[in-house]
Order: sequence, then C-alpha cells, then structure tokens
Amino acid sequence: MRRLRALEPLVWVGPAIALIALVVLWPVIEMIRSSFLEISRLGVVRGSAGLANYDKLFAEKDFADIMVRSVIWVIAVVALTVLVSLALAQLFNQHFPLRKVARWALIAPWAASVLMTAIIFKWMLDPEVGVINQIRLKLGLIDAMGGASADQLGDASTAMPWLIFVAVFVSVPFTTYALLAGLATIPADVYEAAKMDGAGRLRTYWSITLPLLRPALTVATLINVMNVFNSFPIIWAMTHGQPGYSTATSTIFMYILKGSDIGESAAMSVVNFGMVIVLTVIFLRVSRWNREVA
Repeated sequence: MRRLRALEPLVWVGPAIALIALVVLWPVIEMIRSSFLEISRLGVVRGSAGLANYDKLFAEKDFADIMVRSVIWVIAVVALTVLVSLALAQLFNQHFPLRKVARWALIAPWAASVLMTAIIFKWMLDPEVGVINQIRLKLGLIDAMGGASADQLGDASTAMPWLIFVAVFVSVPFTTYALLAGLATIPADVYEAAKMDGAGRLRTYWSITLPLLRPALTVATLINVMNVFNSFPIIWAMTHGQPGYSTATSTIFMYILKGSDIGESAAMSVVNFGMVIVLTVIFLRVSRWNREVA
C-alpha cells in the first residue's frame, strides 16, 4: 500500500510527462537521428550518412557568416526589446488619463499574427508603392520610387535594421506586460522608505526597482532569447533571407537547406538546438539568476 501511495502522484503528473515526451523529446531524438542519415528530397531514408551531413554543413561558404549574424540578430533584438519594454513598463505603471486604453493598444502587435505583421511591413516598404517610401520621397530622402534607393529590403545594410525593428515591435508587448507584472509585486513601502532616506528617482530605480524586477526581467529575457533565435516568419516573409544569404539566420538557412538536403537541414537543426542551449546557459550565468536579491 505504501508503494502504491508513493506512485499516486504519477497519476497527476503522468499525462504531462507523456505529453512532454511526445511533443518535445521525441522530435528532438528524431532530429538528431535524422542528422546522421542520408535522406532523399522525397524523405526516403537511404541509409546511414555518418558525419557527412555535418561535414557538408560546416563546409558551406556562408555557414560562419550566418551563425555570426544569428547571434548578432538575437543580441540586437533582445537588448532593444528589453530597453524599450523597461521604459514602457515604467510609463504604464504610472497613473495617467486613458492608461487602460494605452495598455490595450500595446497588446495589438502581440495579438496579431507575426506573419501578418511582417507582410504588412513588407508592403509598407515596397519600392514602388510602399507608404514608407512615399513619405521618404516627400521628405526628399530618395529621388524616385522604384529605384535602388527605395528598395530598402533589397540590401542587407538597410534590410537588417528593418527586420530588427519589426522583431522588436512584435516582442515589446509581451516583455512589457511581463515587466508590468513584476512591478506590481514590488511593495509600495519600499519606495516610501527610499523616499524618506532622500533617494532620488534615478537612485530609487537603479537600487530598488531593477533589483526587485530581476526575476521578471530574467524570465522575459530568457523567453525572448529562445523565441528570437528560432524566429522564422519575420525574415522569411520580408526577405526570404535574400539577397543571397545576407539576411538569413540559422533558422532560415535550415529551412532553405530542407529543399535540397533533408539530412543537412537536420544537422543544421541540431546545431541550432545546441546554439539555443549555449546562449541560454551564457545568459543565465551572466544574469546570475539564482542569486538572491539583497
């Protein structure tokens, strides 16, 4: 009877464990297994490939640039998202007229489909009829519509900033609301004590708000790191990773490889998976997430 009672919790957690194994662990195992197989474009397994898929992947002339660009993409998007969200969370935590309306408006980019948002920005940046380029034309920033200067998504130097902007645009709402939830947990008497001690607003924010906001900030940043690294719709909808691979990240490159070599694409997936783990571990070490706030 004691043994049966000890196994009783499995009745409750068993379905969740089974679901995680089916939805998470099994695809990871299949991904790793496929990276060592020779698979035709139609998905027919021809046998073992050993390390050939990895050798082919690492020999790709654009592989190193794509991986560096992927890291820069993650750092830029996540850093800007956190900075903007910190400012917005502090703003929306104040009392002002129509605050609820402003908060609801902030949800819009988050509630909308990421793919739809990316397509809308692509239309806005269209070199022939895009509203952004029409504004640039009226301001005298470009000579004419349809030219090379109007095609901002046709060159990596202008396309990447726009891709980062759209990624930040769709990431800010979630991050801001996560930080707002964190701000709501900070006791008001802490601020009262700081005020009595003569601490100014900047000192109070740096010494009290940020340290007490660290748990929410850590969770929000970590989720953003994983989401942004695996982000696909924005880049694919706006540039397809072009011209060449100049705007492609590792996730886009993995999808492109799938059309010609499934085994190599699986190897890229494994590298992606490893990179996410590495970036996550680095972030947790740098943020010292498990250190208690003094």
